[in-house]
Amino acid sequence: MKTILLTGMMLLACLGLWRANAQENKQVNLVFIGNSITYGAGLENPVREAPPVRTAIYLGKQPFIGTVRYSNQGVSGSTTVDFLPEKDLLYPKVVAAADQFADEDWATLVFSIMLGTNDSAEKGPNGSPVSPEQYRRNMQTIIDSLLDRYTGSIVVVHRPLWYSPTTHNGSVYLKAGLERLESYYPVLQAMIEEYEKTRPGRVFLGDTEGFDYFRKHYQEAFQAEAGNSGTFYLHPNRDGAETLGQFWGKALYKVLIH
Repeated sequence: MKTILLTGMMLLACLGLWRANAQENKQVNLVFIGNSITYGAGLENPVREAPPVRTAIYLGKQPFIGTVRYSNQGVSGSTTVDFLPEKDLLYPKVVAAADQFADEDWATLVFSIMLGTNDSAEKGPNGSPVSPEQYRRNMQTIIDSLLDRYTGSIVVVHRPLWYSPTTHNGSVYLKAGLERLESYYPVLQAMIEEYEKTRPGRVFLGDTEGFDYFRKHYQEAFQAEAGNSGTFYLHPNRDGAETLGQFWGKALYKVLIH
């Protein structure tokens, strides 16, 4: 009898612990801001295969994470210039997406940003080439506007991915563009360090592993695309998109559960 009673009490205790943990699970709403890589350009079914989809799936499987909802606001060819609030181009779409989550104060609103690929181009995308200094100013303008508008939100900024120095489609990237892209990384690091002082707990550096991973595994993880300067590698293929989504997911999880 005592054994049965004790077992019952243990079950109740475990049930109570499970309920407590369930209540502590973070509910997450994600708004992804980016370019064609975020959108999932070249994938057979971006709605199901783009990196944000894989990120949401990854996060949803992690301990202490509850429901994960997301909006993919990646737009092909876009730069930081296109997302500036005063330009009134893509920023209103980000706001419209975030507004759908704004009243859900039980969930954490996260803006996941990866921009810079098109900024670094020699010619073509809006505003390119964007200098490292202007890139930082543009990023800060976008981030500050989002933080002011959504007071409980956080922003996670990922390092832009490597692309091949042969990249040349409708726009010109090539070696000079890649060098400019690499110069953005220390700028991002310095910006995040500044935010740690001015807006603690609001802005974080996200994934930094993707750049080196795709540089090393570009033939397996990128789509091989015919360009004006030969074959180039810029957009993740299906496997690469899943890998990138997991990189983002791991970085976001670290921020959410810290």
